[in-house]
Amino acid sequence: MSICCYKYSKTHPPHYQHSSNILSATKMATDLEHATSTIYSPLPDSDNGYHPPSSERRRPIALLSGIFLSMLLFSSLIALILNQHNQHDIDHVKSPLVKPVSRGVSHGVSEKSNSQLLSSDVEVYPWTNAMLSWQRTGFHFQPPKNWMNDPNGPLYHMGWYHLFYQYNRDAAVWGNITWGHAISTDLINWYHLPFAMVPDQWYDINGVWTGSATILPDGRIVMLYTGDTNEEVQVQNLAYPANLSDPLLLDWIKYSNNPVMVPPPGIGTKDFRDPTTAWLGPNGKWRVAIGSKVNKTGITLVYETTDFTSYALLDEVMHAVPGTGMWECVDFYPVSTTESNGLDTSVNGPSVKHVLKSSLDDDKNDYYALGTYDSISNKWTPDDPNLDVGIGLRVDYGKYYASKTFYDQNKQRRLLWGWIGETDSEAADILKGWASVQSIPREVVFDRKTGTNILQWPIKEVEKLRSKSWVYQKVLLEPGCLVSLDVGLATQLDIIATFDIETQTIEEADAGYNCTTSGGSFSRGAFGPFGLVVLADETRTEQTPVYFYITKGSDGVARTHFCADQTKSSTASDVTKLVYGSNVHVLEGETLSMRLLVDHSIVESFAQGGRTVITSRVYPTKAIYTSAKVFLFNNATGVSVTANVNVWNMDSARIDHFPLGQH
Repeated sequence: MSICCYKYSKTHPPHYQHSSNILSATKMATDLEHATSTIYSPLPDSDNGYHPPSSERRRPIALLSGIFLSMLLFSSLIALILNQHNQHDIDHVKSPLVKPVSRGVSHGVSEKSNSQLLSSDVEVYPWTNAMLSWQRTGFHFQPPKNWMNDPNGPLYHMGWYHLFYQYNRDAAVWGNITWGHAISTDLINWYHLPFAMVPDQWYDINGVWTGSATILPDGRIVMLYTGDTNEEVQVQNLAYPANLSDPLLLDWIKYSNNPVMVPPPGIGTKDFRDPTTAWLGPNGKWRVAIGSKVNKTGITLVYETTDFTSYALLDEVMHAVPGTGMWECVDFYPVSTTESNGLDTSVNGPSVKHVLKSSLDDDKNDYYALGTYDSISNKWTPDDPNLDVGIGLRVDYGKYYASKTFYDQNKQRRLLWGWIGETDSEAADILKGWASVQSIPREVVFDRKTGTNILQWPIKEVEKLRSKSWVYQKVLLEPGCLVSLDVGLATQLDIIATFDIETQTIEEADAGYNCTTSGGSFSRGAFGPFGLVVLADETRTEQTPVYFYITKGSDGVARTHFCADQTKSSTASDVTKLVYGSNVHVLEGETLSMRLLVDHSIVESFAQGGRTVITSRVYPTKAIYTSAKVFLFNNATGVSVTANVNVWNMDSARIDHFPLGQH
């Protein structure tokens, strides 16, 4: 990315708007002190090469030669410390080679290791405790320690939102899967509760895996989940609250005659998992979908039940897509084509589309499609066969998997959770003592403007964390320009930006452009890239650009791409660095817009109101704490861009253990 002189519009100088609760220098120092403190065990000196100077090394020496020698030694020591702190030269550090371990596949679930690092031995970067501590997020949900993956059974009950999740009680890697449990009144601030379910029966002894909640019309709660049996067979089990009048739902009972569903003939014993929320069919029976495959064809099986203890498999699969492989974590729900509110899972009718979503085991991405559900024949048909499940639209074009929605009857909305895994090495995860976070919950609606996709947008509640703010108006970005934005401590941010470009001047340019195969933000074209750079150090040795890139082919149609470039996000060697992204619909008269939620090692990016979403995991070694910076940039060669930006510092969420003694 080139560096150049930059301009603000002379008629519209930059405007800085500060909220009333401006952070003082003292408070910022305090916040930084708290941020750098850690619950993790410090790395041993032999690992990080850091040897703090002692007072004895500074004592005065009488002789001139002694003074000179002391000063020389002291200077060398300080240089060594600063060198290690800034990580300008790490060649002298000999890191062990670690052979990554494949996890999950042998049990018949998707790979739970960083697959990009499995093909060869990995040299673990010499992480310092400060670097690893910084990676822990401030306002995304995560347990205090250890491994987490899929969100399970989200629901609202008696004033509390409940989130269950896959959790390893023993380590920061996948295994020993238990259901963690947390509650919240606002989906942002959370209380940890005791485990909801542990693997203690023959039908789930190898793991209490992914499941979904169904709230019946009389208020009862039914939880269906996949268990991995003592013979490693995937079966479906029933659980329910021991005390429905308990707002915390602390105790869960596993049905005495579990399992309630076993793999049917023709389905592999490790290809039968992840039951959906149930919905009512026209015959008054409840239906549940389960993901599976036949050879390389991904399918959704549907079972019917009246009591959730006995089930009948319907003759025909609800949908199948050849070549897509095993379908995990299937989700199936309605969206209104006329209203902006969410719908209960059982709703169907003329103003309803149904979203069918699957997590593809083969490529570890979440795909969805819009279509029509014929409840009589139990068939779902995509609106566009070219955008069918697994071959068309993705829920998120970054690091995002095993997503699950639920209907929030409290505020009449459909909310989406997603598991955001790690893209560093398992060795680094073990050092820091935790792995994975959950996305900020997103509200999902049908995009009535395009009619071809859903919109995902962070829940309104996250805005309660906004504190100090800045507004930059009409910032002119000429070709090749870079503009630094002074936004204080830039590790927890909410950013909304719009970009104006003279699209009518676009001629044929970069018609074959693709985010993932491009050169990232350093690949310059006539009309892109331009956007924001976050989690960058002052010299941009590390940086994570999120940007638009406009192309136009011989058909005369302009196409807009939305990308996130991680290729320079970290100097660490044991980190996967990809360019994520896809095209995004920009309708006539619309301004290009993006929103970024930056939270230490996570960046959730939303383009055009949530038509295209990208989640990035980044692991800077330099762009951390007060060294993290934000920039606007225009690396296009043929067009100027005018940007308007609103930036908020974000407070941390309150995530603590519930005081059960007061319950």
